[in-house]
Amino acid sequence: MTGPAAGLLRSSLRRRRREFVRLAGWSLVQAVPAFLTGWVIARAVDDGFLAGRAGTGFAWLGVLAVAVGIGAWATHHATLGLAAVVEPLRDELVTLVASGTLRRSAGADRPSDTGGVARLTEQVEIAREAYAAVVMFVQSFTASAVGALLGLATLDPALLLFVLPPLLAGLALFVGALRAMAARQRDVMLADERVAETASEVTGGLRDVVACGGEDVVRERAGERIDAAARATRALARMTAVRTASLAVGGWLPLVLVLAGAPWLVQRGVTAGAVLGAVTYVSQGLQPALQSLVRGIADSGLWLLVTLGRIAGVAGGRSAEPAAGGGPSVEPTTGGPSHRPQHSGVELRGVTFGYARSAEPVIDALDLVLRPDEHLAVVGPSGAGKSTFAALVAGVLAPGAGGVRLGGVPIGCLDGEAARHRVLIPQEAYVFAGSLWENLTYLTPGVSTAVVDAAVDEVGARPLVDRLGGYDAAVDQQELSAGERQLVALVRSYLPPAELFLLDEATCHLDPAAEARAEEAFARRPGTLIVCAHRISSALRADRIMVLDGARAALGTHAELMADSALYRDLVGHWEDGADAGSTDGKSGSAAGKPGLTASPTPGRSGSRRSGSAPRSSE
Repeated sequence: MTGPAAGLLRSSLRRRRREFVRLAGWSLVQAVPAFLTGWVIARAVDDGFLAGRAGTGFAWLGVLAVAVGIGAWATHHATLGLAAVVEPLRDELVTLVASGTLRRSAGADRPSDTGGVARLTEQVEIAREAYAAVVMFVQSFTASAVGALLGLATLDPALLLFVLPPLLAGLALFVGALRAMAARQRDVMLADERVAETASEVTGGLRDVVACGGEDVVRERAGERIDAAARATRALARMTAVRTASLAVGGWLPLVLVLAGAPWLVQRGVTAGAVLGAVTYVSQGLQPALQSLVRGIADSGLWLLVTLGRIAGVAGGRSAEPAAGGGPSVEPTTGGPSHRPQHSGVELRGVTFGYARSAEPVIDALDLVLRPDEHLAVVGPSGAGKSTFAALVAGVLAPGAGGVRLGGVPIGCLDGEAARHRVLIPQEAYVFAGSLWENLTYLTPGVSTAVVDAAVDEVGARPLVDRLGGYDAAVDQQELSAGERQLVALVRSYLPPAELFLLDEATCHLDPAAEARAEEAFARRPGTLIVCAHRISSALRADRIMVLDGARAALGTHAELMADSALYRDLVGHWEDGADAGSTDGKSGSAAGKPGLTASPTPGRSGSRRSGSAPRSSE
């Protein structure tokens, strides 16, 4: 046994040698009935009942009863001594977990992992109980095995030939499989932790999941982890075949051999009482002790090894996850060290994504570099992958190959809250029951009224605030139009100091004027802006435009794409043909439904975020 778990156990043994010696002493006293059982049975049969002296036979059985009482007395004291061995280990593990957590919290600029601490402390209790069980199983087996083997040798050394070899073979088979069983037990524990972590994340972010329309993605990810946990459990269950085989070889085969060899033993002068004593040693001593040892080690012992390794690895700052090898080149989407983006530039390298392995990819080997504070419009026919692209950049979806970086940092390794670095605003805006203030400041608790007023005015939501009666007014999403709900979501998303803003048709229910005001508000503030456009006016306000057509993409300015992309020319013609189809519902300039596509008379950007912006160029 090697690794952190072995180190903890060896350290515990060295520091408590006196307690273990005392426990071993009581174990020797426990071995008295195991040693006397078969021998006394042989004497009672040979010298008593077979000789016609029933009184002598019962007298020998009385001796056995006294021996059993002595064994029970020794077991009582051994159990009391067990606390002196187990409880100090529990205290050491608690200290290890607490000190490791404090070191990580002090050395990392991120919130404390209270959920992880709770899981580790629960594992400390599992380790404590498993350690106590393992010590008792090993101590009991050792006492029974030593007593039974000594008793067999006392009856007749030839009996050991029928018992000792299969016993050692069964033990060897079991010990040889322990490493594989420990690995499968570890897989089960990690799978359970992942399921618990997923459940915690989902329950804590239900509003965000619904707001981003990520129910299917979350359901798929949670289902994958649940399926992985089920596979790990089934793999561990299959290892029970090894336990059964070791019990058959080490526990039942000696009994069969003794019974089958009884005629030969009797011919050599072994008495009937000695044969019956040997059967007693095997059936009442060795077999139950081996069964308890195998089951105990396979259950409690494996939990002990895995939990100790987990506690030592995590508390010591090392990852307990196995190293990955092989497979496509994919940047990490979760885990790993956390970093802050150095700027608001976005980079996609070789990004490929499909919703099923057998399906054609929606995004295929996409390379894209956005300069810090650049404004990109994404256009394409329905189903071309615009929302998928936005979800990949936001980190809601993980690419099957390639990677997405924000400010030079993989999107899944950003530190802090998600909204601190990027904000994704979906088409269907989410408004929850509560006050208007709570809805607007959901991502920025503690923000001042002046900051909220400025955001409301920038985005163009002041008429909505006045109509509802101020920030303290209760919000009923059934009484808000689709455009008003989008205004609430836009103000909510405008407030965080993010580096990246993604508007996935987030203004589709606003009329052209309201849409222009909202997009220009986001364009003026620092940060990279990506707009999945549904109107030509949105595309013309951008620095560059990306046209998605299935897995293919074209990138350039409006003029460049009009010259080089037939699909873009078709989209512009479609937008211009539908320029007069929009209608409004009279509420804050928002449309009752999705309006017609409207062309802007000016191809340049209005309300630029900065003076002297970099010239537009194709990537």
